[in-house]
Amino acid sequence: MDSKTGGLTGGRERSPRGARYEQKRDALLDAATTLINEHGAKATTLQAVSHAVELSTTSVTYYFPRKDVLAAAVFERAIERLREFVDEAAKEPTPRERVCRLLELHIRLRADVIRGTDVSIATLSEVRTLDDPIRLPLLRQYVELFRATRALWGDFPADQKPLMTARTHLLQETIFWMPVWLARYPIDEFPRVHRQLFELFDLGLAVPGATWSPADLPRCADGEPTADGENAAPNFLGVATRLINESGYRGASVVRIVDELKVTKGSFYHHLDTKDDLILECFRRSFRRISAVQRAAAESGGSQWERLEATMNYLIDLQFEGDFPLTRTSALQALPIDVRTDLLARSDRTALRLGNTLVEGMQEGSIRLINPHLASQTITAMLNSAYDLRNWAIDMDRKDAIRIYASCLTQGMFVDPAKILGQA
Repeated sequence: MDSKTGGLTGGRERSPRGARYEQKRDALLDAATTLINEHGAKATTLQAVSHAVELSTTSVTYYFPRKDVLAAAVFERAIERLREFVDEAAKEPTPRERVCRLLELHIRLRADVIRGTDVSIATLSEVRTLDDPIRLPLLRQYVELFRATRALWGDFPADQKPLMTARTHLLQETIFWMPVWLARYPIDEFPRVHRQLFELFDLGLAVPGATWSPADLPRCADGEPTADGENAAPNFLGVATRLINESGYRGASVVRIVDELKVTKGSFYHHLDTKDDLILECFRRSFRRISAVQRAAAESGGSQWERLEATMNYLIDLQFEGDFPLTRTSALQALPIDVRTDLLARSDRTALRLGNTLVEGMQEGSIRLINPHLASQTITAMLNSAYDLRNWAIDMDRKDAIRIYASCLTQGMFVDPAKILGQA
Protein backbone atom coordinates (compact mmCIF):
# COMPACT_ATOMS: atom_id res chain seq x y z
CA MET A 1 0.00 0.00 0.00
CA ASP A 2 2.76 2.44 0.91
CA SER A 3 4.29 2.36 -2.57
CA LYS A 4 1.13 3.98 -3.88
CA THR A 5 1.32 7.08 -1.72
CA GLY A 6 3.92 8.72 -3.93
CA GLY A 7 6.64 8.71 -1.29
CA LEU A 8 4.40 9.91 1.55
CA THR A 9 5.89 7.32 3.89
CA GLY A 10 9.15 9.20 3.83
CA GLY A 11 10.82 6.79 1.43
CA ARG A 12 11.43 4.20 4.18
CA GLU A 13 12.20 0.80 2.71
CA ARG A 14 10.40 -1.93 4.59
CA SER A 15 11.30 -5.58 4.60
CA PRO A 16 8.67 -8.14 5.70
CA ARG A 17 8.23 -7.91 9.46
CA GLY A 18 5.65 -10.60 9.94
CA ALA A 19 2.13 -10.74 11.22
CA ARG A 20 2.79 -8.73 14.37
CA TYR A 21 3.93 -5.66 12.45
CA GLU A 22 0.94 -5.82 10.12
CA GLN A 23 -1.48 -6.30 13.01
CA LYS A 24 -0.20 -3.21 14.80
CA ARG A 25 -0.23 -1.18 11.61
CA ASP A 26 -3.81 -2.27 10.89
CA ALA A 27 -4.79 -1.43 14.46
CA LEU A 28 -3.41 2.09 13.99
CA LEU A 29 -5.32 2.48 10.72
CA ASP A 30 -8.51 1.19 12.36
CA ALA A 31 -8.15 3.65 15.24
CA ALA A 32 -7.34 6.55 12.92
CA THR A 33 -10.34 5.67 10.73
CA THR A 34 -12.67 5.81 13.73
CA LEU A 35 -11.23 9.14 14.90
CA ILE A 36 -11.38 10.69 11.42
CA ASN A 37 -15.00 9.60 11.01
CA GLU A 38 -15.87 11.04 14.42
CA HIS A 39 -13.81 14.24 14.48
CA GLY A 40 -12.47 14.91 10.98
CA ALA A 41 -8.99 14.50 9.53
CA LYS A 42 -7.62 17.85 10.71
CA ALA A 43 -8.63 17.21 14.32
CA THR A 44 -7.16 13.70 14.42
CA THR A 45 -3.69 13.70 15.96
CA LEU A 46 -0.98 11.08 16.34
CA GLN A 47 -1.38 11.48 20.10
CA ALA A 48 -5.09 10.61 19.90
CA VAL A 49 -4.35 7.58 17.74
CA SER A 50 -1.59 6.41 20.06
CA HIS A 51 -3.94 6.75 23.04
CA ALA A 52 -6.62 4.71 21.26
CA VAL A 53 -4.26 1.76 20.71
CA GLU A 54 -2.37 2.20 23.99
CA LEU A 55 0.99 2.90 22.36
CA SER A 56 3.37 5.80 22.83
CA THR A 57 3.40 8.49 20.17
CA THR A 58 7.00 7.51 19.42
CA SER A 59 5.84 3.96 18.67
CA VAL A 60 3.19 5.30 16.29
CA THR A 61 5.77 7.32 14.37
CA TYR A 62 7.67 4.09 13.74
CA TYR A 63 4.75 3.10 11.47
CA PHE A 64 3.64 6.56 10.35
CA PRO A 65 6.25 9.31 10.81
CA ARG A 66 3.77 12.17 10.33
CA LYS A 67 0.07 12.73 10.73
CA ASP A 68 -0.39 13.40 7.02
CA VAL A 69 1.27 10.06 6.21
CA LEU A 70 -1.22 8.33 8.50
CA ALA A 71 -4.17 10.20 6.95
CA ALA A 72 -2.99 9.28 3.44
CA ALA A 73 -2.79 5.61 4.42
CA VAL A 74 -6.27 5.70 5.98
CA PHE A 75 -7.88 7.19 2.88
CA GLU A 76 -5.89 5.03 0.51
CA ARG A 77 -7.08 1.94 2.36
CA ALA A 78 -10.65 3.24 2.20
CA ILE A 79 -10.47 3.71 -1.57
CA GLU A 80 -8.94 0.26 -1.96
CA ARG A 81 -11.75 -1.29 0.09
CA LEU A 82 -14.38 0.54 -1.93
CA ARG A 83 -12.71 -0.65 -5.12
CA GLU A 84 -12.76 -4.24 -3.87
CA PHE A 85 -16.52 -3.96 -3.41
CA VAL A 86 -16.95 -2.54 -6.93
CA ASP A 87 -14.77 -5.26 -8.44
CA GLU A 88 -16.80 -7.91 -6.63
CA ALA A 89 -20.06 -6.40 -7.85
CA ALA A 90 -18.71 -6.19 -11.41
CA LYS A 91 -18.68 -10.01 -11.58
CA GLU A 92 -22.48 -10.01 -11.85
CA PRO A 93 -23.87 -10.38 -15.38
CA THR A 94 -26.16 -7.30 -15.67
CA PRO A 95 -26.13 -3.66 -14.51
CA ARG A 96 -29.10 -4.29 -12.23
CA GLU A 97 -27.44 -7.24 -10.55
CA ARG A 98 -24.15 -5.36 -10.21
CA VAL A 99 -25.71 -2.36 -8.48
CA CYS A 100 -27.81 -4.67 -6.32
CA ARG A 101 -24.70 -6.58 -5.30
CA LEU A 102 -22.77 -3.38 -4.49
CA LEU A 103 -25.54 -2.18 -2.19
CA GLU A 104 -25.64 -5.60 -0.55
CA LEU A 105 -21.90 -5.50 0.17
CA HIS A 106 -22.13 -2.09 1.82
CA ILE A 107 -25.17 -2.98 3.89
CA ARG A 108 -23.46 -6.19 4.99
CA LEU A 109 -20.41 -4.14 6.02
CA ARG A 110 -22.60 -1.87 8.16
CA ALA A 111 -24.03 -4.94 9.90
CA ASP A 112 -20.52 -6.25 10.60
CA VAL A 113 -19.43 -2.84 11.94
CA ILE A 114 -22.39 -2.77 14.32
CA ARG A 115 -21.59 -6.32 15.45
CA GLY A 116 -17.98 -5.31 16.02
CA THR A 117 -16.55 -7.80 13.54
CA ASP A 118 -15.38 -5.19 11.01
CA VAL A 119 -14.41 -1.52 10.89
CA SER A 120 -15.98 1.33 8.97
CA ILE A 121 -14.54 2.74 5.79
CA ALA A 122 -13.11 6.23 6.28
CA THR A 123 -15.37 9.04 5.11
CA LEU A 124 -13.85 10.28 1.87
CA SER A 125 -15.35 13.75 2.15
CA GLU A 126 -12.50 14.53 4.55
CA VAL A 127 -9.97 14.10 1.72
CA ARG A 128 -10.85 17.63 0.60
CA THR A 129 -9.48 19.04 3.85
CA LEU A 130 -5.94 17.77 3.21
CA ASP A 131 -3.04 19.69 1.70
CA ASP A 132 -2.40 19.23 -2.02
CA PRO A 133 0.59 16.85 -1.79
CA ILE A 134 -1.62 14.39 0.10
CA ARG A 135 -4.97 15.23 -1.47
CA LEU A 136 -4.14 15.14 -5.19
CA PRO A 137 -2.83 11.53 -5.36
CA LEU A 138 -5.90 10.40 -3.41
CA LEU A 139 -8.22 12.29 -5.75
CA ARG A 140 -6.63 10.51 -8.71
CA GLN A 141 -7.33 7.18 -7.04
CA TYR A 142 -10.89 8.29 -6.35
CA VAL A 143 -11.40 9.18 -10.02
CA GLU A 144 -10.38 5.63 -10.94
CA LEU A 145 -12.83 4.29 -8.35
CA PHE A 146 -15.60 6.46 -9.82
CA ARG A 147 -14.88 5.23 -13.33
CA ALA A 148 -14.92 1.62 -12.18
CA THR A 149 -18.28 2.21 -10.48
CA ARG A 150 -19.70 3.85 -13.60
CA ALA A 151 -18.57 0.81 -15.60
CA LEU A 152 -21.12 -1.27 -13.66
CA TRP A 153 -23.62 -0.01 -16.24
CA GLY A 154 -21.51 -1.59 -18.98
CA ASP A 155 -20.39 0.00 -22.23
CA PHE A 156 -22.32 3.06 -23.39
CA PRO A 157 -21.91 5.63 -26.17
CA ALA A 158 -20.31 8.98 -25.44
CA ASP A 159 -23.60 10.89 -25.55
CA GLN A 160 -24.85 8.82 -22.57
CA LYS A 161 -21.84 9.62 -20.39
CA PRO A 162 -23.48 12.59 -18.57
CA LEU A 163 -26.44 10.45 -17.52
CA MET A 164 -24.23 7.56 -16.41
CA THR A 165 -22.05 10.00 -14.46
CA ALA A 166 -25.13 11.33 -12.68
CA ARG A 167 -26.34 7.82 -11.83
CA THR A 168 -22.94 6.86 -10.47
CA HIS A 169 -22.74 10.03 -8.42
CA LEU A 170 -26.11 9.41 -6.77
CA LEU A 171 -25.27 5.75 -6.12
CA GLN A 172 -22.01 6.65 -4.39
CA GLU A 173 -23.50 9.52 -2.39
CA THR A 174 -26.29 7.24 -1.18
CA ILE A 175 -23.70 4.69 -0.05
CA PHE A 176 -21.65 7.37 1.73
CA TRP A 177 -24.75 8.79 3.48
CA MET A 178 -26.06 5.32 4.39
CA PRO A 179 -24.20 4.92 7.74
CA VAL A 180 -26.03 7.96 9.12
CA TRP A 181 -29.49 6.40 8.88
CA LEU A 182 -29.00 2.64 8.47
CA ALA A 183 -28.00 2.11 12.12
CA ARG A 184 -31.55 3.07 13.15
CA TYR A 185 -32.77 -0.25 11.77
CA PRO A 186 -32.31 -3.56 13.60
CA ILE A 187 -29.75 -5.74 11.86
CA ASP A 188 -32.31 -8.42 11.02
CA GLU A 189 -34.14 -5.78 8.95
CA PHE A 190 -31.09 -5.03 6.80
CA PRO A 191 -32.02 -7.54 4.06
CA ARG A 192 -35.40 -5.84 3.73
CA VAL A 193 -33.73 -2.42 3.65
CA HIS A 194 -31.45 -3.67 0.88
CA ARG A 195 -34.38 -4.98 -1.13
CA GLN A 196 -36.38 -1.75 -0.74
CA LEU A 197 -33.44 0.53 -1.49
CA PHE A 198 -32.55 -1.37 -4.64
CA GLU A 199 -36.19 -1.31 -5.74
CA LEU A 200 -36.14 2.48 -5.35
CA PHE A 201 -33.07 2.69 -7.59
CA ASP A 202 -34.59 0.23 -10.02
CA LEU A 203 -38.08 1.70 -10.44
CA GLY A 204 -37.79 5.23 -9.10
CA LEU A 205 -40.29 7.42 -7.27
CA ALA A 206 -42.68 8.24 -10.09
CA VAL A 207 -45.67 6.14 -11.06
CA PRO A 208 -45.72 4.84 -14.66
CA GLY A 209 -46.60 7.58 -17.10
CA ALA A 210 -45.57 10.45 -14.81
CA THR A 211 -43.52 13.17 -16.48
CA TRP A 212 -40.99 15.66 -15.13
CA SER A 213 -42.62 19.06 -15.50
CA PRO A 214 -41.98 20.96 -12.26
CA ALA A 215 -43.62 24.26 -11.49
CA ASP A 216 -41.18 27.14 -11.10
CA LEU A 217 -41.36 28.39 -7.53
CA PRO A 218 -40.61 32.07 -6.83
CA ARG A 219 -36.87 32.73 -6.69
CA CYS A 220 -37.17 33.82 -3.06
CA ALA A 221 -38.95 30.59 -2.08
CA ASP A 222 -36.01 29.53 0.08
CA GLY A 223 -36.28 32.68 2.17
CA GLU A 224 -32.81 33.94 1.24
CA PRO A 225 -32.59 37.62 2.25
CA THR A 226 -30.78 40.33 0.40
CA ALA A 227 -27.21 40.68 1.61
CA ASP A 228 -26.72 44.40 2.11
CA GLY A 229 -26.71 47.06 4.78
CA GLU A 230 -27.83 45.81 8.18
CA ASN A 231 -28.47 42.39 6.66
CA ALA A 232 -24.86 41.68 5.72
CA ALA A 233 -24.52 38.40 7.62
CA PRO A 234 -25.86 36.29 4.71
CA ASN A 235 -22.76 37.33 2.73
CA PHE A 236 -20.66 35.55 5.34
CA LEU A 237 -23.03 32.60 5.32
CA GLY A 238 -22.83 32.19 1.55
CA VAL A 239 -19.05 32.33 1.40
CA ALA A 240 -18.64 30.10 4.45
CA THR A 241 -21.04 27.54 3.01
CA ARG A 242 -19.10 27.33 -0.24
CA LEU A 243 -15.82 26.98 1.64
CA ILE A 244 -17.27 24.26 3.88
CA ASN A 245 -18.54 22.37 0.84
CA GLU A 246 -15.20 22.64 -0.92
CA SER A 247 -12.69 22.35 1.95
CA GLY A 248 -14.57 21.01 4.94
CA TYR A 249 -15.35 22.60 8.29
CA ARG A 250 -11.74 23.41 9.13
CA GLY A 251 -11.04 24.74 5.66
CA ALA A 252 -13.61 27.49 6.13
CA SER A 253 -11.29 29.74 8.13
CA VAL A 254 -12.14 33.29 9.11
CA VAL A 255 -9.10 34.49 7.12
CA ARG A 256 -10.34 32.81 3.92
CA ILE A 257 -13.85 34.14 4.43
CA VAL A 258 -12.84 37.77 4.97
CA ASP A 259 -10.28 37.59 2.15
CA GLU A 260 -12.92 36.44 -0.30
CA LEU A 261 -15.37 39.11 0.84
CA LYS A 262 -12.62 41.76 0.97
CA VAL A 263 -13.67 42.90 4.44
CA THR A 264 -11.83 43.11 7.75
CA LYS A 265 -11.91 40.61 10.58
CA GLY A 266 -13.54 43.34 12.62
CA SER A 267 -16.45 43.40 10.19
CA PHE A 268 -16.78 39.63 10.53
CA TYR A 269 -16.88 39.75 14.33
CA HIS A 270 -19.34 42.64 14.23
CA HIS A 271 -21.93 40.23 12.85
CA LEU A 272 -20.80 36.91 14.35
CA ASP A 273 -19.08 36.14 17.65
CA THR A 274 -17.01 33.13 16.56
CA LYS A 275 -16.34 30.94 13.54
CA ASP A 276 -18.30 28.13 15.18
CA ASP A 277 -21.33 30.42 15.41
CA LEU A 278 -21.00 31.02 11.68
CA ILE A 279 -20.70 27.32 10.84
CA LEU A 280 -23.70 26.43 12.97
CA GLU A 281 -25.75 29.19 11.36
CA CYS A 282 -24.77 27.88 7.91
CA PHE A 283 -26.26 24.49 8.75
CA ARG A 284 -29.32 25.89 10.47
CA ARG A 285 -29.99 28.25 7.61
CA SER A 286 -29.71 25.42 5.08
CA PHE A 287 -32.35 23.42 6.94
CA ARG A 288 -34.60 26.49 7.16
CA ARG A 289 -34.21 27.12 3.44
CA ILE A 290 -35.16 23.55 2.57
CA SER A 291 -38.22 23.77 4.80
CA ALA A 292 -39.20 27.10 3.24
CA VAL A 293 -39.03 25.58 -0.24
CA GLN A 294 -41.11 22.60 0.88
CA ARG A 295 -43.75 24.96 2.27
CA ALA A 296 -43.73 27.05 -0.91
CA ALA A 297 -44.20 23.89 -2.98
CA ALA A 298 -47.12 22.82 -0.75
CA GLU A 299 -48.73 26.25 -1.14
CA SER A 300 -48.43 26.02 -4.93
CA GLY A 301 -51.04 23.26 -4.92
CA GLY A 302 -51.26 20.25 -7.19
CA SER A 303 -50.59 16.63 -6.38
CA GLN A 304 -47.97 15.52 -3.91
CA TRP A 305 -45.82 14.41 -6.87
CA GLU A 306 -46.03 17.91 -8.33
CA ARG A 307 -45.04 19.40 -4.98
CA LEU A 308 -42.12 16.99 -4.67
CA GLU A 309 -40.77 17.68 -8.14
CA ALA A 310 -41.11 21.45 -7.59
CA THR A 311 -39.07 21.10 -4.37
CA MET A 312 -36.40 18.96 -6.00
CA ASN A 313 -36.21 21.22 -9.04
CA TYR A 314 -35.71 24.37 -6.95
CA LEU A 315 -33.12 22.89 -4.61
CA ILE A 316 -31.06 21.12 -7.30
CA ASP A 317 -31.00 24.40 -9.24
CA LEU A 318 -29.81 26.15 -6.08
CA GLN A 319 -26.95 23.68 -5.74
CA PHE A 320 -26.00 23.86 -9.42
CA GLU A 321 -25.93 27.67 -9.20
CA GLY A 322 -23.36 27.42 -6.42
CA ASP A 323 -23.42 31.05 -5.21
CA PHE A 324 -25.21 30.36 -1.93
CA PRO A 325 -25.71 26.58 -1.82
CA LEU A 326 -26.96 24.33 0.92
CA THR A 327 -24.33 23.21 3.41
CA ARG A 328 -23.07 19.68 2.83
CA THR A 329 -24.00 17.49 5.77
CA SER A 330 -20.73 15.58 5.32
CA ALA A 331 -19.05 18.49 7.14
CA LEU A 332 -21.02 17.63 10.28
CA GLN A 333 -18.45 15.08 11.41
CA ALA A 334 -15.91 17.79 12.23
CA LEU A 335 -18.31 19.47 14.68
CA PRO A 336 -18.46 18.69 18.41
CA ILE A 337 -20.61 15.62 19.05
CA ASP A 338 -23.37 17.50 20.92
CA VAL A 339 -23.70 20.06 18.15
CA ARG A 340 -23.56 17.37 15.50
CA THR A 341 -26.36 15.46 17.22
CA ASP A 342 -28.56 18.55 17.26
CA LEU A 343 -27.96 19.24 13.57
CA LEU A 344 -28.57 15.62 12.58
CA ALA A 345 -31.89 15.88 14.41
CA ARG A 346 -32.71 18.94 12.31
CA SER A 347 -31.76 16.99 9.19
CA ASP A 348 -34.10 14.21 10.28
CA ARG A 349 -36.97 16.69 10.65
CA THR A 350 -36.37 17.88 7.10
CA ALA A 351 -36.41 14.27 5.92
CA LEU A 352 -39.63 13.65 7.86
CA ARG A 353 -41.31 16.47 5.97
CA LEU A 354 -40.23 14.84 2.73
CA GLY A 355 -41.48 11.51 4.05
CA ASN A 356 -44.93 12.97 4.74
CA THR A 357 -45.12 14.23 1.16
CA LEU A 358 -44.18 10.76 -0.08
CA VAL A 359 -46.78 9.03 2.12
CA GLU A 360 -49.60 11.31 0.99
CA GLY A 361 -48.43 10.95 -2.61
CA MET A 362 -48.66 7.17 -2.29
CA GLN A 363 -52.14 7.50 -0.78
CA GLU A 364 -53.37 9.61 -3.69
CA GLY A 365 -51.56 7.43 -6.24
CA SER A 366 -49.21 10.09 -7.63
CA ILE A 367 -46.08 8.48 -6.13
CA ARG A 368 -45.13 4.83 -6.36
CA LEU A 369 -45.36 2.59 -3.29
CA ILE A 370 -41.97 2.89 -1.60
CA ASN A 371 -40.38 3.01 1.84
CA PRO A 372 -40.76 6.74 2.63
CA HIS A 373 -37.89 6.78 5.12
CA LEU A 374 -35.42 5.28 2.65
CA ALA A 375 -36.68 7.52 -0.12
CA SER A 376 -36.49 10.72 1.95
CA GLN A 377 -32.92 9.93 3.02
CA THR A 378 -31.97 9.22 -0.60
CA ILE A 379 -33.52 12.50 -1.72
CA THR A 380 -31.54 14.21 1.04
CA ALA A 381 -28.33 12.63 -0.30
CA MET A 382 -29.23 13.74 -3.84
CA LEU A 383 -29.89 17.34 -2.85
CA ASN A 384 -26.92 17.47 -0.49
CA SER A 385 -24.47 16.28 -3.15
CA ALA A 386 -25.78 18.15 -6.18
CA TYR A 387 -23.30 20.94 -5.40
CA ASP A 388 -20.48 18.62 -6.50
CA LEU A 389 -22.09 18.27 -9.92
CA ARG A 390 -22.18 21.96 -10.76
CA ASN A 391 -19.25 21.60 -13.20
CA TRP A 392 -21.02 18.60 -14.74
CA ALA A 393 -24.11 20.77 -15.26
CA ILE A 394 -22.36 23.91 -16.50
CA ASP A 395 -22.21 22.92 -20.17
CA MET A 396 -25.86 21.85 -20.32
CA ASP A 397 -29.08 23.75 -20.39
CA ARG A 398 -29.88 24.13 -16.69
CA LYS A 399 -33.38 22.65 -16.95
CA ASP A 400 -32.02 19.63 -18.83
CA ALA A 401 -29.24 19.15 -16.29
CA ILE A 402 -31.72 19.21 -13.40
CA ARG A 403 -34.07 16.80 -15.16
CA ILE A 404 -31.30 14.35 -16.05
CA TYR A 405 -29.93 14.35 -12.51
CA ALA A 406 -33.39 14.05 -10.95
CA SER A 407 -34.29 11.18 -13.31
CA CYS A 408 -31.80 8.94 -11.50
CA LEU A 409 -34.24 8.87 -8.59
CA THR A 410 -37.57 9.83 -10.12
CA GLN A 411 -37.46 7.23 -12.92
CA GLY A 412 -34.74 4.91 -11.70
CA MET A 413 -31.18 4.08 -12.65
CA PHE A 414 -31.85 1.54 -15.35
CA VAL A 415 -34.47 3.17 -17.56
CA ASP A 416 -33.49 3.36 -21.22
CA PRO A 417 -31.07 6.32 -21.51
CA ALA A 418 -32.65 7.31 -24.82
CA LYS A 419 -35.91 7.92 -22.95
CA ILE A 420 -34.16 10.38 -20.62
CA LEU A 421 -31.80 12.05 -23.06
CA GLY A 422 -34.37 12.20 -25.85
CA GLN A 423 -36.33 14.79 -23.90
CA ALA A 424 -33.46 17.29 -24.07
